[in-house]
Amino acid sequence: MRVRHLWLGGAGLFALALAGFGLWLLHLPTPVALANPPTLAQAETDALLAALKPPKRARPLVAVVGINDATETTDYLVPTGILRRADVADVRMLASAPGPVRLFPALTVQPDATVAAFDTRHPDGADYVIVPAMSRDDDPAVLAWLRAQADKGAIIIGVCAGAKVVAAAGLLDGKRATTHWYYREQLLQRNPSIHYVANRRIVVDHGVATTTGISASLPMMLTLVQAIAGRDKAQAVAAQLGMVRWDAGHDSGRFQFTRPFASTVLANTLAFWQREELGILLQLGMDEVSLALAADAWSRTYRSRVSSFAFSSAAVDTWNGVQVIPDGVAGEWPVDRRVTSFARQAPARVLDHTLTAIAARYGEPTADVVAMQLEYPREVTRR
Repeated sequence: MRVRHLWLGGAGLFALALAGFGLWLLHLPTPVALANPPTLAQAETDALLAALKPPKRARPLVAVVGINDATETTDYLVPTGILRRADVADVRMLASAPGPVRLFPALTVQPDATVAAFDTRHPDGADYVIVPAMSRDDDPAVLAWLRAQADKGAIIIGVCAGAKVVAAAGLLDGKRATTHWYYREQLLQRNPSIHYVANRRIVVDHGVATTTGISASLPMMLTLVQAIAGRDKAQAVAAQLGMVRWDAGHDSGRFQFTRPFASTVLANTLAFWQREELGILLQLGMDEVSLALAADAWSRTYRSRVSSFAFSSAAVDTWNGVQVIPDGVAGEWPVDRRVTSFARQAPARVLDHTLTAIAARYGEPTADVVAMQLEYPREVTRR
């Protein structure tokens, strides 16, 4: 009898919790229709490009820095892939300590060097330092290194929630900035002197650039290519990537914590028995931008996570020299639990194809959840 009462009491508390959640859910906003991003005056674009001009070398040195235990997948790999594809700069992937960099939510890579080794080889510092989102914003080695690089004249670029790391280093105090929509309030609460700029994917202020969400790494890198090598070069790289526009205009109001977003995340989280591990095949010479976008998106459904596999346990070199360490070997994932990186598609189109595949497997609401996390302007399907 006592057990029955305890069970009924627990069920009652669960029902009350669900009722409270339901009331909270009703107070969340509904999705905002996708609007055209604002058109930027040419003077603003010119000023943005001028602020990103190489500060030291004719052929700049770019450092993409991460921490070993968890650095955001797309933030780390997309800048590396695009800048190496463009061949307008020397790009080094760095880690805070020796060993591989475990990316989140998927993939593991071997960096080119540690920050200490980079300093030994390049005592005058980088021209640009790209700072992805990291699992912690207060890694002392990274923060000290960022401050030192800024003192040496490097332009610091915080991609997505990497802005929180840049802010923790004290480099955004009193400056204009943006970040991923989900972390905006947290960034401003921790750093009240920051002046948040809405409706811009890219903001630059006195040697520090910040961007909006994860997908903003693509337009940010094309903007950097243009600042380094001119409009024609950027257009050529954009055509290879499959991108038409890469300006700084952005519809910030479109991205927020909405009722469909919250309800879909809850439903997918509670359906733990439906969760699955998917495999993505690593192949020699594959495009690392496409790989990053596909693996990242599939790992944000709250229904699946992606592991990589190859034909051996050895690291696989991508087209632009990124060494990806497989999580397993071929044969561990059945055909029906394998996903593709759409190798024959232009990299920028891979995200669209992946979202379509996610919608086919888990439904349109889940694809919308992934797009919202990536801050990618995919039209919301009306419920």
